[in-house]
Amino acid sequence: MTELHEHTALDQYRLLQAGEVSPTELAAHYLGRVERLNTEVGAFATVTPELAIARAGVVERDVPRSRPLWGLPLADKDLQLRAGVPAKFGSRAFTDFVPDESDELVRAVDAAGAVSLGKTATPEFGLPSYTEGLAFPPARNPWNLELGAGGSSGGAAAAVAAGMLPFAPGSDGGGSIRIPAAACGLVGVKPSRGRVPAGPGLASLAGLGVAGPIARTVADAALLLDGLIAPLGYPAAHRYALRAPGDDGPFLGAAIRGEGRYQLGVMTDSPWDDWVEISIEAPAIAALDQAIGVLDGMGHGIERVPASPEPGYADAFRTVWQAGAATIPVDGDREALLEPLTRWLVERGRTVPARQLAEALAWLAGFEERVIRRFASFDAIVTPALALTPRPVGWYDAVDGERNFAQQVQFTPFTSFVNVSGLPAITVPVAETDDGVPLGVQLIGRPGGEAVLFSIAAQLERRSGRSTRHPALWAS
Repeated sequence: MTELHEHTALDQYRLLQAGEVSPTELAAHYLGRVERLNTEVGAFATVTPELAIARAGVVERDVPRSRPLWGLPLADKDLQLRAGVPAKFGSRAFTDFVPDESDELVRAVDAAGAVSLGKTATPEFGLPSYTEGLAFPPARNPWNLELGAGGSSGGAAAAVAAGMLPFAPGSDGGGSIRIPAAACGLVGVKPSRGRVPAGPGLASLAGLGVAGPIARTVADAALLLDGLIAPLGYPAAHRYALRAPGDDGPFLGAAIRGEGRYQLGVMTDSPWDDWVEISIEAPAIAALDQAIGVLDGMGHGIERVPASPEPGYADAFRTVWQAGAATIPVDGDREALLEPLTRWLVERGRTVPARQLAEALAWLAGFEERVIRRFASFDAIVTPALALTPRPVGWYDAVDGERNFAQQVQFTPFTSFVNVSGLPAITVPVAETDDGVPLGVQLIGRPGGEAVLFSIAAQLERRSGRSTRHPALWAS
């Protein structure tokens, strides 16, 4: 008999709609898996079984079945505030903080009819590209528990890959959805800036951070994205005059159909190339070549994108990243509780002069324009998802902030510039290493081009067959 977690999120939604399973039964099934697996995987920072079952009952009685995520379990990233649930931000400095109010993204998933099971693990304040810190056990890669799950939405990705959730929302300020999704063999979507009303990126420094989905399949990712964009159903209620251009959704249809032939560019250079040595490992190149071969065989136009050095990128991005860390509300005695990387970022950020920050923001705005112009003749750009295979737990330097930052860049040089540019992107698993660890590629779209990305990603997914493969602990 097929277990509930073996169904896709979309199939689980259909079962719920047909009354073949109830929200309470589905939540209880996943809570059982969390109880069995979380000690081993480290995906959850906080589990709230009583609240989850109570919420599932409310959904059954009071929430219209027409809501896009009706009855589906998920979990909030530990950077999000949910009233009455600890919000630790992955930090020892906030171990006792319990908010009185929920933030907008949490209210959005509730309005869409979802059932939260708790909080997924994140590194301290979501700053690193790996989810290993001093406040919680590391989030481990379900395909190989000696490897990390990536970050900063590493707990969300680990939970989905381990079958502890059908899908999960994350946040992405420099790759924090796409990195763990790629490391754990999942689909991760960074929407266009302004696309998700509850996490548009417009209020974050340089517009970097947006909310988006992590899921097992392209259709599941589209289902969750639709719920995040329009929790009461389309049209979406945008709060800002600026929002992503292009199709307004829903995007599930594009993900299911997977139709169209497009002009694709292939890129292997990054704007970090002038700052640190970037070496793309052979398995990542092989996965990229495999994806290109599939896309070429389907009739898509394939063209290499000429390199375009951007020697000012590293200084500008680091200035903004450090300045953003300076806003973390930790002062006095609590500063001593910060981890070395966070302390380094905060200390650097608090010394950034206003003129330097203004110049960095202006430089990045010009960079955004150049990137969009560079990609204008393509429907999508294909890059490796990661330059290196998933790193072992403990690989990153825990003391030297400069070295740690360089290691992160070498691991994931193709993600942060997409945030700076405000473009949509999706990671799709297409291959695996000799040891069975998944490998993926990243597709970058035009502003507002999510529908095209879902179509291409669905085509890759069908040909690769990766969506039907699961880690061994899936059967636990």
